[in-house]
Amino acid sequence: MGSTGGSTRSAPDAAGRVARPERTRREADGYAQEAAALRTGLVREIVAGGGLTDPAWRTAFEEVPRHLFVPYYYETGAPGEAGTAVAAAGTAAGAASTAAGAPGTAAASTGAGAAGIAAGAPGTAAAGAPGGGAAGAGEAGEAGEAGAVRGTVGYTRLWRDDPHPLRRARWLAGAYADAPLATRVRDGELITSSSQPSLMARMLHALQVRDGDRVLEIGAGTGYNAALLAHRLGDAHVTTLDLDPEITEAARNHLAAAGFRPAVVTGDGARGCPLHAPYDRIIATCAVASIPFAWLGQCRPDALILTPLATGLIALRVADARHAEGRFLAIPAYFVPLRGSGPPPQVPTHGLPSRPLLDDSFRFLLNVAAGHMEPVEALALWEHEGRPGRERYGVTVRGDRQWAWLDDPEGAYGWPLGPPGRLQPFPYR
Repeated sequence: MGSTGGSTRSAPDAAGRVARPERTRREADGYAQEAAALRTGLVREIVAGGGLTDPAWRTAFEEVPRHLFVPYYYETGAPGEAGTAVAAAGTAAGAASTAAGAPGTAAASTGAGAAGIAAGAPGTAAAGAPGGGAAGAGEAGEAGEAGAVRGTVGYTRLWRDDPHPLRRARWLAGAYADAPLATRVRDGELITSSSQPSLMARMLHALQVRDGDRVLEIGAGTGYNAALLAHRLGDAHVTTLDLDPEITEAARNHLAAAGFRPAVVTGDGARGCPLHAPYDRIIATCAVASIPFAWLGQCRPDALILTPLATGLIALRVADARHAEGRFLAIPAYFVPLRGSGPPPQVPTHGLPSRPLLDDSFRFLLNVAAGHMEPVEALALWEHEGRPGRERYGVTVRGDRQWAWLDDPEGAYGWPLGPPGRLQPFPYR
């Protein structure tokens, strides 16, 4: 149940928190000076795109070293060929190669069951997770050149300790590209990622944290996002959760290398983490088909939950353990599903002309209403309502029911959340 109990809010000791990681990195990180210059370029690019308007988040992105969280990662493409994101990054010395939400960018993945932020459209290249896990960190240095580490067909690895200077430079430049990075691939399938920094910045801004807030992150990934949160709020206020013990171990090691020690927990993301509840904010980096009720029960009243749902990001304000409501952000975001939650519902397109399918706002409606509305009916609604964008949609959780809606939670258009066949009685069409 939600509670107003818990520790008293207090601002973290920012000076002490920042000094310790900086000292650790200068002693142990041979890339620190070059990385700092690349990081400055990345922050400048995100700011130019309208992000990092909050000085506290800008400072976090300026000071948290992303390359420590991705000691290796994978490019898509044939061995020896630069993947699109990192090739551009190498050319631009760390400048972003892709724009958040632009078609053709890499789709990120995974986490607490499957943390992953995608920064592109469906069908784009995937990017993934914690660098420094068991799979690949100790592999032969020639793997990136000669091709696939076992189970990574279709991917080429770049890594920090490659014996070739040009490939090491490409690795470092890619670590500071504004692109998601595939960092864990298993049997040819993307498992986890380091997400696109500009999209991470937008999500963290939308989380609306305050000094002293306690935050639960569903999806540890590489640990980079948890580090940003810990920089902003202090280690004691951040918990990050993932289903895979290899992922949490790697994230814990990355965080320690960067001088951060938030709580890193192995567990089912759908169940949350009652051990450190209640939370003021919950942020997920994996897509859900419906809002896990356990999340609401672990929130304080007036908490905020930010989670991917139906190729969008829903920001829910929590009233209590059984009630929450909010609207989608305007930006598109494609995420890997929460692992263990089953595959996402199929999105039917039969009977539709090709032109509407090219429109992102229509594809969003198809995802929201998947399994509950015929495609031709969805097209008629979309055209009648003026081709609404994501920001006109919302989600309501009320007792045992939850639904997505257009314009008004009590209006004419609503769709139950969750896979078909598991529906509660629902009053709207």
